[in-house]
Amino acid sequence: METEFTPWLSLGGGMMIGASAVLLMATNGRIAGISGLTSKLFARDSDGEARGIAALFVLGLLLAAPLWLFVSGGWPQQWVPSNPLLMGLAGLLVGFGATYGNGCTSGHGVCGISRGSARSIVATLTFMTTAFATVFILRHVIGA
Repeated sequence: METEFTPWLSLGGGMMIGASAVLLMATNGRIAGISGLTSKLFARDSDGEARGIAALFVLGLLLAAPLWLFVSGGWPQQWVPSNPLLMGLAGLLVGFGATYGNGCTSGHGVCGISRGSARSIVATLTFMTTAFATVFILRHVIGA
């Protein structure tokens, strides 16, 4: 499997992620961790303001692909495995990791590191090392 490197799109996307994290922190004092924001949508004890902010943030994530279609005239290219068992296992592992690590990649990697959180730095190093090892094993050892 070959992936296309798109430095300018990646830089633009990273800048938008960073700007949204700063905007959410500056206006509401909240960390833009997707797992935390998503859990606020379903938590019974979440106040109305927190739930509304979380809903708007998640809605923005869901509208990103249709916005890309509107701007570029085509859907974003993405490859997703067609194996439902593999997708379910991956989802469970991501959910377990976000719960066990007290946050997700966006909360720790974008917001936590920028705040100088030692816990977030360790968490980010852990999930990035695991991701690098997984890609290496899948592409160069197994050959998937």
